[in-house]
Amino acid sequence: MSRKATSDLWWKNAVIYCLDVETFFDSDGDGWGDLAGLTERVDYLGGLGVSCLWLMPFYPSPHRDDGYDIVDFYGVDERLGTLGDLVELVRTARDRGIRVIADFVVNNTSDQHPWFRSACESRDSPYRDFYVWHDKKPKEKPGDVVFPDREDSNWAYNRQAGQWYLHRFYSHQPDLNIANPRVRDEIAQIMGFWLDLGLSGFRIDAVPFLIEPVGLSQDAVADPHELLRHLRAYLNRRRGDAILLGEVNLPAKEQRTFFGDEDGDELHMLFDFLGNQALYLSLARGDAGPLRQTLQAAPEIPPTTALARFVRNHDELTLDQLGEAERGEVFARFGADPSLQLYGRGLRRRLPPMLDGDPAALRMVYSLAFSLPGAAVLFYGEEIGMGENLAIEGRMAVRSPMQWSSEPNAGFSQAGDPADLSRPITEGAFGPEHVNAAALRADPDSLLNWFERLIRRRRESPEIGFGTLTLLDVDAPSVLAHRCDWEGATIVAVHELAGQAAHVTLAVEDGEALVDLFSGDEHALPATLALERYAARWFRVRRAGQRLPP
Repeated sequence: MSRKATSDLWWKNAVIYCLDVETFFDSDGDGWGDLAGLTERVDYLGGLGVSCLWLMPFYPSPHRDDGYDIVDFYGVDERLGTLGDLVELVRTARDRGIRVIADFVVNNTSDQHPWFRSACESRDSPYRDFYVWHDKKPKEKPGDVVFPDREDSNWAYNRQAGQWYLHRFYSHQPDLNIANPRVRDEIAQIMGFWLDLGLSGFRIDAVPFLIEPVGLSQDAVADPHELLRHLRAYLNRRRGDAILLGEVNLPAKEQRTFFGDEDGDELHMLFDFLGNQALYLSLARGDAGPLRQTLQAAPEIPPTTALARFVRNHDELTLDQLGEAERGEVFARFGADPSLQLYGRGLRRRLPPMLDGDPAALRMVYSLAFSLPGAAVLFYGEEIGMGENLAIEGRMAVRSPMQWSSEPNAGFSQAGDPADLSRPITEGAFGPEHVNAAALRADPDSLLNWFERLIRRRRESPEIGFGTLTLLDVDAPSVLAHRCDWEGATIVAVHELAGQAAHVTLAVEDGEALVDLFSGDEHALPATLALERYAARWFRVRRAGQRLPP
C-alpha cells in the first residue's frame, strides 16, 4: 500500500475520541453540556492529538436510554443546541484537523417517534409496516433478552395497535422493519442529511441487530448484509472519504462477514471486542496468553478496512465472548462485588479504579491498545484517569461529567445547584479534587501529558495503523511482543502485563538496532531487554542505510 494512500484511508491510522455532548462541557450554566461548550473545547482535543471526534447521540429524545431513544433523526436536542451549533462544531473541528462522526441509531426509534405513534393509530397507517407486528406473542429462546434486568421479553403489547411489536432492546424502543424498502430509503436519507452537514461518517449502533430479520417471514430478507452493502455504496457516492464504524460484538468468523467481500464493500471498521475482552482476561491472569491467542486467531481483513482498538467505551465492559469461568476470573480480579457487575456479563467500571490507579499499569494498558494495527479509540476522561460514578444507575456509571478542574461542579458547569446537572459529579478518590484536566496539564509527568506524547508517536507511526501484525516469541509468559511492518519500516512493541520485572530476548533478525521511540535509546540486535513491572516500550527497527524519522 503506497504512502500516498494514507490520507485516503485516514481511518486506518486515526485517533478517535468518543464523548457524550451532555456531559462534556456546559457553556450556558443550565447543567447540561452542549455543542457550544464542546466547540470551546475543540482546542483541548486538538492539543491531545485527536484526529476524529465521535459524538454519542445528540438527537431529540425523551432520554430514557441516554439519547439512543430518538424521536427525530433530523434534529438536535434543544438542550444541546441547534443544527447551526453542530455545523459550527464541525467547521471548527475541521479547522483543527479533526473529523467528526456521529452515532447512527436506526435499528429502532423511541416509542414517542411520530412514525410509531402513527403506526399505533391504525393498521392502515403509512408507517404501520415501519415496525414489526404480530397478533400473537412469538416464541423466544432463553438468553434472547439483551437487558434482563429491565425486560423479560423482546415483544411488547400495544393496546392501541392491538398487536405485539418487536423491541430487541427496551420496550420503549420499537425495532424498525428493515425488510420494508421505505425504511431502507429513510435510513439512507438520514445518512445523506448528516453528510451534507459535514459529518465524516457514522458509528453504526448494534449492527447485528440492525440486519437480523427477527420476527419477519423467512423470505422477507433474502440477504441481511445487502442493507450494509447498499449503505456503503450510498456513502461512497455521497462522500468518498466518509466511513462506517460498526459495533459488532461477535466471534471472529462472524465478525469478518461485516467487512464484506475481499475488497471490503460493507463496513470500513469494526470495534475489536474480541481483543478487548482477551486483554482483560490476560490482565486478570497476569499472562499474555489469552490476548496472544486471540490476536493469532483473528481472520485476515480487506486491506482498506481496519479494527478500532479500545480499552473502555461508553457501555459496560462486556465480557460475553469469554467462557463463564473466564468471565469469573475477570470479575474476581476487577469487580468481585456484585454491585459492580451488570447483566452477569459485564462491569460498570472505568479502567483506573479497576487498576487501583496504578500509573504504570494504566500506561501499559493504553500503550498496548494503541500499538496494535488499526485505529485507536479513547473514551472521554480516559486521558486524565477518570473513575466511574457508581451513584449513577447501571451502565451510565461511566458517563459522569468530564472533570475539567477542582472548581465547583468539576469545572463542567457553572450551574448554581448541583442538582441541576445532567448527571452527578464523581466523588471520592477519583473525584475532581484528585483527578482533573487542569492539574494534570500543569504536571509534565502526568497521565494527560503522557497521553499527548503517546498519541503524537502513534500518529507519526503509520507502520502501526497500516502495517501487518506479527507476534514475537519471548520466554516470559507475562510479556506480549509484536511487530508491525509496512513498506520496509518496522515498529516493535513490548508490554509486560503482570506487574513483574522480566527479561526478554527479541527475535528481530532483519535490522541492526532497536531505537526507543520515547527515550531515543538504542539496543543492538539481537536485543535482550530488562523490563520493569508493567513495562511499555515502542521501538523502530533501524536497518543499514535507512534514515529514521526524528
